[in-house]
Amino acid sequence: MSDEKQIVKILQGNEACVEGALLAGIRFFAGYPITPASEIAEGMARRLPKIDGKFMQMEDEIASMAAVIGASLTGLKAMTASSGPGICLKQENIGFAAIGEIPCVIVNAQRGGPSTGLPTKPSQGDVMQARWGTHGDHPMIALAPSDVNEILEITVKAVNFSEKYRTPVMLLLDEVIAHMREKVNIPSREQLEIIDRKKTNVKKDEFLPFKADEDMVPPMADFGSGYRYHVTGLVHNEKGYPTSDAEEIDKFLRRLSNKVELNKKDIVIKEEYSLDDAKIAIVAYGSVARAAQRTVKLAREKGIKVGLLKLITLWPFDDDLINQLASQVDLIVVPEMNLGQMVREVQRAAQGKSRVISYTRIDGDLINPIEILEKIEEEMSQ
Repeated sequence: MSDEKQIVKILQGNEACVEGALLAGIRFFAGYPITPASEIAEGMARRLPKIDGKFMQMEDEIASMAAVIGASLTGLKAMTASSGPGICLKQENIGFAAIGEIPCVIVNAQRGGPSTGLPTKPSQGDVMQARWGTHGDHPMIALAPSDVNEILEITVKAVNFSEKYRTPVMLLLDEVIAHMREKVNIPSREQLEIIDRKKTNVKKDEFLPFKADEDMVPPMADFGSGYRYHVTGLVHNEKGYPTSDAEEIDKFLRRLSNKVELNKKDIVIKEEYSLDDAKIAIVAYGSVARAAQRTVKLAREKGIKVGLLKLITLWPFDDDLINQLASQVDLIVVPEMNLGQMVREVQRAAQGKSRVISYTRIDGDLINPIEILEKIEEEMSQ
């Protein structure tokens, strides 16, 4: 980012998400009110009409996701936002966006569940839902910022990834960072890397809507631009028509997955704190990573060599990153506001090279730095 003057504001997390989305080029939003995500829809309703964008409050979450898909196919960068119960309703159409390779961003401001659960309390209970909520083998990118300024930055990344890889991207907030207020640096659009989807340049009668380039991503043509093509939820060939050919099916589904999995170096975002000499590592994400960063400071003051790996990209999961970390430390602690959804991935990737333990909290209150430190000290005493 350049040194050009930035606008500085005190924003709520949901407001920062709106700012990031508009900077990234989102010009269509469809949604339905739900705590703790409603402020995103409210912000979009105020802002989009002023910049020739479109806002639609739909009758439900299913229709919201369908409207986003339709808008994206016409060439608009499109987004929706909800929380756990609403994300469940969106999942069938998220699957349609995945198989149709339709760029879109879905914001999930997580709250406690199951069902309507704890509407005004933070949670990280939708981590696995973000990856596996819809059916079948499908690509998914899921990002989890941990502060308000980061929400703006990572929202831009979410839009960029959706456009670059032609895939739905889920942005995982949680209630506390969605509603807290912090100082935010708002850059100009010129200061940001903004990625737009690839457009086809072939003649209309030569266009194959699902014929991928070497990067495994097919160029797009906007509905209404004169290119006629078929979009279906069925497995399809390069022309977009359903196929029963085993070779075509295998090739298509593997490409769909590989365009994300084989581009982890580009997609994975993480931050490291004091890991160079650490004997104990904390792996955390979202608002819990804030507490974990403070834990590192408290532990170091006591002479305990603790470091933090903050995961911002949760999916695709970077096995190599965790495996390397496990080779460097004796203990990995994974604190989460759920019953241990990410710790299983960490254990699997660590391959027994270090001990991996879970620390969970599901009562609607935040995990605090002292709790994590006490867990570390308890493990050290054993």
